[in-house]
Amino acid sequence: MTDRHLIIGAGPVGRHVAELLAARGSEVIVGTRSGTDTGIDGVQHISVDASDADALSAAAEGAAVLYNCANPADYSTWDTFWPPIAAAMLTAAERSGAVLAITGNLYPYGPVDVPMVEGMPDAATDHKGALRARMWADAKAAHDAGLLRALEVRGSDYVGRGVGDNGHVTRAIPRALQGKSVMVLDDAHQPHSWTDVHDVARTLVAAAENEKAWGQIWHVPTNAPRTAAEAINDVLAAVGKPAVTVRRYPRVMTRSLAKVNALFRELGETSYQRSAPYVLDSSRSEKLLGLTPSPWDEVCRRTAVQ
Repeated sequence: MTDRHLIIGAGPVGRHVAELLAARGSEVIVGTRSGTDTGIDGVQHISVDASDADALSAAAEGAAVLYNCANPADYSTWDTFWPPIAAAMLTAAERSGAVLAITGNLYPYGPVDVPMVEGMPDAATDHKGALRARMWADAKAAHDAGLLRALEVRGSDYVGRGVGDNGHVTRAIPRALQGKSVMVLDDAHQPHSWTDVHDVARTLVAAAENEKAWGQIWHVPTNAPRTAAEAINDVLAAVGKPAVTVRRYPRVMTRSLAKVNALFRELGETSYQRSAPYVLDSSRSEKLLGLTPSPWDEVCRRTAVQ
């Protein structure tokens, strides 16, 4: 296996993967449509349309791993954003021989009433969950057919450095750091798993380079669940700030916004994730990949600095 790596996407996950690989001296290329410069020393940057199978295949030539760390800027565009990119990723992995390491999420499982473990069915019926389930099913089928090598890493809602407005907890932190009360979507007091974006990157790299991990789903090592209110105040405590009041947005407000705002309509479809316990079990990956979640205090300190 060569030590050349192509990362598609320069968001929080892509940047953390690039940092990890560059720090050990690997050849790292980050590809985005605009050629975004991550500012990471030793990392190359290219402009590539990830939905163009020929262009992506050319960029992946000679790479040991192709990391799918892409993420749409607009949460409401998944149905048009993902299918062409997912198809191009499969083609590029097959043509180049690179291992395809997919950044996934928990949406495919749909509503659950038990901790989520690898191997439970992808039973989502909402369009986002069904779409992500189909993406993995297609990659798994190609892997099983011997056309390529693929794996998917799934984490819960992100916390950590660089997540910012893309996270349910992190978007509340700037106001909370000012000592002001904050509001979150749905129930602020349900147990919920929060995954450090740095640990997502660690898991992607570890699984991509372990032949025994290929063809499977792996959960990111994740700390014990905390409610949204607890997580926000844990972040504050980690940097010596006082606790704040955390409340949910009034239902009448979110329902009214959903009528005129696409983002709130989409979030309404996944309210089950925030209205009941939503817990990720990562014990399998911790045991078989030899990883542990970053200490919670450390995660909280990283989350405070966006």
